[in-house]
Amino acid sequence: MDHYRQGDVLLIRVAQKSARARKVDREDGRIVLAHGEATGHAHVIESPEAVLYEDVSGTRFLEVWEPVRLVHEEHAALHVEPAIYEVRRQREYTPGMIFGFRDD
Repeated sequence: MDHYRQGDVLLIRVAQKSARARKVDREDGRIVLAHGEATGHAHVIESPEAVLYEDVSGTRFLEVWEPVRLVHEEHAALHVEPAIYEVRRQREYTPGMIFGFRDD
């Protein structure tokens, strides 16, 4: 699969990670792709078969060697196939929302 989406996390398959990307430490033994904004729940991978990297621009890459599960308390678990993925965080769009203010 070329991409996976779970809530506000999007994984897009790429050919390689940035040469400047450095390994990101695990949190309590888990790879945390994103912390929830409202609930505090996190999108995580618990398997040792993956590593998270981040480059100097803040772009994150997930390298997966064996199939892993991406889990979150409010979403169905996803089975992610081996590859390198760019990790993107998507934000909810609210029409009329500019600079944090609604015009309704």
